Amino acid sequence: MTHQTVGHPARPGLPDDPLADVTEPDPSCPVEITLAALRGRWTTLVIRELLRGDRGYTDLRRALPALSDKVLSERLAQLAQAGVVERRRLPGWPPRTCYTLTAHGRGLAPVLQALWDWGAAGE
Repeated sequence: MTHQTVGHPARPGLPDDPLADVTEPDPSCPVEITLAALRGRWTTLVIRELLRGDRGYTDLRRALPALSDKVLSERLAQLAQAGVVERRRLPGWPPRTCYTLTAHGRGLAPVLQALWDWGAAGE
């Protein structure tokens, strides 16, 4: 790897990685993986609620009352498949489920903050 002060100037915001020089979208690209995990309306709000702590399905519904059951279920399944959320069944009756962010999911906190900051700066 060439030192940033030798050979070429650093390009702010661009990784120093040959994989960053692709000529078309690639599903294995880290940026594409992140965007896929955050895809869909409501996804960032579900993550925001889980950043506040573990939540049951009903807790999430209560926190996001305009979100339909269908979309919430889809988002939670999508986030679990992406390795962002872990779903645990709790013992007892009636059956309850608890959702928690994985370590990988908690890593999205600064990403969401950066998205917020960027959007706020453009106002």
